[in-house]
Amino acid sequence: MASRTPAASARTPSRRRLSVDERREQLIAVALELFSARPPEEVSIDDIAAAAGASRPLVYHYFPGKQAIYEESLRRAGAELAGRFEEPAVGALSERLDRVVERYLEYVAGHGPGFAALLRGGSVAASPGTNAVIDEVRRAAHDQILVHLALTDPSPQLRLTIRAWIAKAEITSLAWLAEGRREPSELVRRRLVQDFVAALVVTAAREPELAAAVSGYLAAERPGSPTADLVRDLAGLLAVPGLAEALTGLALGTADGADPAPPAL
Repeated sequence: MASRTPAASARTPSRRRLSVDERREQLIAVALELFSARPPEEVSIDDIAAAAGASRPLVYHYFPGKQAIYEESLRRAGAELAGRFEEPAVGALSERLDRVVERYLEYVAGHGPGFAALLRGGSVAASPGTNAVIDEVRRAAHDQILVHLALTDPSPQLRLTIRAWIAKAEITSLAWLAEGRREPSELVRRRLVQDFVAALVVTAAREPELAAAVSGYLAAERPGSPTADLVRDLAGLLAVPGLAEALTGLALGTADGADPAPPAL
């Protein structure tokens, strides 16, 4: 009988058995990947088990059901998304926010169906636990923006402005996904950053203390930044026939041919 070669006689090494914690982490990672690619109602325990190379009873050994593994996956995803709002206080305000929104949109693009289902709240898997995850992400975004504004006592109106912008970012990202991300992310990002700057300036028009801070933010901007481009575009509007005159009339109280208000005695 022919002798066996070393290659033929070599034994295939067995796969290392995962510890309890490692197996749990693996199931969460696999589930998060599935929930990122498909709406949660389209993912089953069997799908998770198959993707993890595990049995259905094993998945149930670690989690009581799909809802539990879904909520844990979202907590991990929420922590990752919240971390993307952290940005060193280096450079102009709009440039910092531009980097944050870039990371945010990268996350949205990579977790489309799951992200959309979570924000819409229409998923069969929605629950107080899932709602708490997105609320935590919103708080993280709100708090990080306040850090960059560096205000000791932000007003309720400013906080409302920030929350409204966060909601706008969510609505914009959902529309971007629904339209198949046809618009380049760079344009979506730039528009969101400029919308925040515009909202901040409008709020400052009503709050003298914020206005003083905004002057500092604008002084730090440089040509080519999102804010600089916004100012350039707004200045370009003054070339529209009649617009400059209409704005001047509104500012001086002389619109519609009314006489200027008499000076106060």
